[in-house]
Amino acid sequence: MNLSSGEFYQRSGFRKKFTYRAIFLLALVFYVSSCHKHDFDFYDVEGNGYRYSDLEGRYQIVNYWAIWCAPCKLEIPELQALHDDYDNVSVFGVNFDHPEPQIMSEQVKLMKIGFPTYRKDPSNVLGIKTPEVLPTTLVFGPDRELLATLVGPQTKKSLLAVIQEN
Repeated sequence: MNLSSGEFYQRSGFRKKFTYRAIFLLALVFYVSSCHKHDFDFYDVEGNGYRYSDLEGRYQIVNYWAIWCAPCKLEIPELQALHDDYDNVSVFGVNFDHPEPQIMSEQVKLMKIGFPTYRKDPSNVLGIKTPEVLPTTLVFGPDRELLATLVGPQTKKSLLAVIQEN
């Protein structure tokens, strides 16, 4: 018995199998591409996502602080001023104690921090060791190279000096 190619496809169910496989592959492609769009490198305490690639070309200041640290409380306004006044500088905070998100959010408000605060310690991602002394401020260049590790309270002026040196 000779079947035409059209009859073969109808009887064998080939068309149906092919259609299901094509739909599955298209769905998989859309799923993978949509996952990439939401793939963030880190999140702040408010749940906002950030990509390091979006920060390229900017200086990044990462400050480790704690609610019980008196010098930290003194330098927060300086960091806030730097964050507010310079478009080429991004300031991020790290709560050294890593409390639960709700407590961390309350502490951020209490400290009057208006710049993003990491939800988790970024030391592994940044390739650094978690500081043992507070406050500690890390200055990264536009190429994400670590320029300085500063221990003790900093001022807007001292941080700008590090940036201008590089």
